[in-house]
Amino acid sequence: MDYVLPGLAGFVAIFSLLLSPKVQTEGAFFKGLSATGEQPGFLTLTFSQVTTWIFARSLLNAAILGFYYGIWGTLAYAFYYFSFITGGRIVDHLRFENGYGSVQEFLRARFGSWGTGCYNFVVGVRLISEVFANLLVIGILFGAAGTQTYTLSILAFAGVTLFYSMLGGLQASLRTDLFQMILFLCTLGMLALLVANSQSVGLDDLWFKPFEISQPGPVLMLVALLQIWSYPMHDPVMMDRGFLADRETTRRSFFHACWISFICIMIFGCLGVLAGAKAQVGEVMNDALLRLFGEIPILIFSGCLIISAMSTLDSTLSSSAKLIASDMGVLRMNLRNGRMVMAGFMLIGLLLVFWGNKDLFSAVAVSGTASMYLAPVIFFSLWGRRDDIPVWSYLFSFILAISGAVLYFTESSGHSALLGDIHKYTKLLYICIAVLGFGCLSFWLGGSMNRVLQRK
Repeated sequence: MDYVLPGLAGFVAIFSLLLSPKVQTEGAFFKGLSATGEQPGFLTLTFSQVTTWIFARSLLNAAILGFYYGIWGTLAYAFYYFSFITGGRIVDHLRFENGYGSVQEFLRARFGSWGTGCYNFVVGVRLISEVFANLLVIGILFGAAGTQTYTLSILAFAGVTLFYSMLGGLQASLRTDLFQMILFLCTLGMLALLVANSQSVGLDDLWFKPFEISQPGPVLMLVALLQIWSYPMHDPVMMDRGFLADRETTRRSFFHACWISFICIMIFGCLGVLAGAKAQVGEVMNDALLRLFGEIPILIFSGCLIISAMSTLDSTLSSSAKLIASDMGVLRMNLRNGRMVMAGFMLIGLLLVFWGNKDLFSAVAVSGTASMYLAPVIFFSLWGRRDDIPVWSYLFSFILAISGAVLYFTESSGHSALLGDIHKYTKLLYICIAVLGFGCLSFWLGGSMNRVLQRK
């Protein structure tokens, strides 16, 4: 059994390498075009959307939240996958109704260099956090932090993923996503069947935590429903896949990615719920799962995390290359620079793993809170078609959201207690309400003032 997990990791790595021929054109590397210049099809695009958003940390977070807060914690995380619905609408308005080639192009037209500067900062932080989080999950699976196994597994995983990503760019990511998603669905199906046939748990155990609106699980559900309006726009992996295919294929891929992802997250998260229902005093989730289901389901559980980590990491590296060498225009857009950017982001992610914060959900919550500065942009400037919003409104919303993200991080990590001794997720809800409310107010005031000035 000790060799099964490394063997699975090796199998996924080798097969991913075989599916990643070295590309020779910028269209293949940055836009995912095939050797004949064709755009990705519906199945490839949908499965790529799903597998890149069901990251390893998402699966682990959904299970952990279920373990501590019951089905409501898992539902809260699953609610984030409604971002595919809002993300699909954002892409449709940006690309097909207004003719923009990227989010940066739209923000530059509306708010100039401040528009792209603020956005690129948030997106860059998002990409780095994805690299860090998925590498961290791999280390956790193979050993305790600081051990030789922990370090070597992270370095080996990072090296293999970086190598085939540098070979094929976005085309390699799309091709491996299809294989990795099929493999993930097979392992998740096997896991669900084993758990369903177990005598250790029953369906009633899913409801071991009652619904109380003031409890962390339901509170996080509200947080997710506030953040999904802006969350997709700050996720470059999702946005990049919205600019690859025709309108009908793109619309369908976003819709089907939503319900597929939701179901996958719920199935995986329910393992944590069942473990929480049967956990003994002081028992951690992994120990409870092992005691309830035995070694084989836990190996499959870990296998799902490995597959999702690799599929997310290669997509994150592809989006990093596109961000720096294409969207930001910092470097000349060519294959050499794209590969250099990938290596740079991987290095930063490794540094954070070995010397950074270890709280996985903090990365999600901080990223989601920072993204909320984009909500009024979407409501007023994109969907509302308002071109009279001043730059100061945009900057106010950005500073407010970043301040809210920093405040949540310091409050949740115990570095400050400005919001009292209430639960950290209740603090997060209050911060999100304030960021969204005052951000929208600044856009309304800025637009109203401009209209008054124009009349004069």
